[in-house]
Amino acid sequence: MSAPNANTPSMLGGHAQYAKGYVEETIGNVTGSKEWQESGKQDAQEGINEMKAANQAKNSEPAASGIGGQVEELAGKAAGCEGMEKEGLERQEKAT
Repeated sequence: MSAPNANTPSMLGGHAQYAKGYVEETIGNVTGSKEWQESGKQDAQEGINEMKAANQAKNSEPAASGIGGQVEELAGKAAGCEGMEKEGLERQEKAT
């Protein structure tokens, strides 16, 4: 099995990229900055693309990980992503 690298899409990385874009776009909307709005839209779309790629590339079951599962579960709750939250719980259950 190969180690993950920077080129491997991840749900967590995709959610983080999407959140970054959402914040940038919101700042652009508040300040009226077209540059911030466009940058935010682009970053949000990149996040969506990464999440889609991670979903297509993932194994049928999430890997076991207690700490990583907790982080993924909490990030899923914070982002409002039920799938990410569920995978985090599954990882934690497998680790025990």
